[in-house]
Amino acid sequence: MQPAVKKATPVLFVETIEPCLPFWRALGFQNTIEVGGEHGLGFCGLSNGLDEVMYQTFASLSEDMPELAESARSNRTFLFVEVEKLDAVIAALPDGQMFLPRRQTFYGSHEVGMVEPGGHWVVFAEFPERQAAG
Repeated sequence: MQPAVKKATPVLFVETIEPCLPFWRALGFQNTIEVGGEHGLGFCGLSNGLDEVMYQTFASLSEDMPELAESARSNRTFLFVEVEKLDAVIAALPDGQMFLPRRQTFYGSHEVGMVEPGGHWVVFAEFPERQAAG
């Protein structure tokens, strides 16, 4: 029997969590899990009811899994997020640090890439043909 994966959720490691929260709240995410740390939140999960993203501070990671702490500091995550309306995302994040200007790809998506406040790269993609096909 094949194992059944129920959900895959990224955990983004950052120095501090609080500056990252408005980025996701602007996209309809709400805090679902909060664990305090030495200086503010040490861990936080956010969800929009369908998707989820989690944050953990480097300090919390050092306590939780010390063997990963050093390598986590030198790595950033790249998230690919499919959205219904790209213009709505751009409007919700007007001050976002853009690393990829709006473009149309060879595989049919319209995309824009932003750096979220924790330094991770997020590409938002709209697939107009998929939406038209319903």
